[in-house]
Amino acid sequence: MDEFRDCIGRSVTVADTLEPARSNALERALGGPGQMVAGDTLPLLGHWLHFWDVQPPGALGRDGHPATGIFPPPAALPRRMWAGGRILFRAPLLLGAAVTRTSTVMSVRQKTGRTGPLLFVTVRHEIHEGGTLAVSEEQDLVYRGSAGGPQSSPAPAAGLPAAPDADWTVIVDPDPVLLFRFSALTMNGHRIHYDRQYAVEEEFYPGLVVQGPLQAILMLRLATAHLARPVTSFEFRGQKPAIDSIQLHICGRRDGADIALWTRQGGEPNMVAAARTAP
Repeated sequence: MDEFRDCIGRSVTVADTLEPARSNALERALGGPGQMVAGDTLPLLGHWLHFWDVQPPGALGRDGHPATGIFPPPAALPRRMWAGGRILFRAPLLLGAAVTRTSTVMSVRQKTGRTGPLLFVTVRHEIHEGGTLAVSEEQDLVYRGSAGGPQSSPAPAAGLPAAPDADWTVIVDPDPVLLFRFSALTMNGHRIHYDRQYAVEEEFYPGLVVQGPLQAILMLRLATAHLARPVTSFEFRGQKPAIDSIQLHICGRRDGADIALWTRQGGEPNMVAAARTAP
């Protein structure tokens, strides 16, 4: 643990341009018109389509993730998952704008789970456009070793009725094409999202895994479609893997000042989230 605690406070800054083409590509992949131009407001969470970390083949781990970076994965815990996060939307970002992102390792914690030791790492990202801080985000990453064993993640049931406790529900078919497109747009090389043989035989999932960020984007799209005021904060947390080609229910309801959101393919949620609007 000492060598990884030394990473706390490590920081890196990268620059990018918020190309309209990437946001339009995701919009079209989700069934929208995709006609945004430079000067339009970047859709919330659209910054995830930028700041690609493109590494040469020799710098990738077996799972497809970069083997090095601001926080190198422990040799004994090579498998990485994005467990959740918290985001503050402080100012709008504009398509076509030049932006910077500063990423800092905030904490490293060790725990023991069902499959053995786990390492939880929190990374803070701050995105600036010009001199303005537009987005503050904390991402919780979990590193683990063994994936468990065959049938460690049973396939969820299909054909669920609409959630009775939801004010709004949208049903999405997370087919392999959508998963591939989203991985391409985010430059996410994790093989569990597009390599079925690897996902099933190496990490023991019942199929391809629906990306957590994709589920978060779908939930926030649902919320903003029913809100009159801007969303100022959003947090989400993974509960259990969602699997490709099984209907994914995107659900939401008003919960006081917040909007409660969740996705599900079975009796329990796959991901839960909350959005808060401006007063």
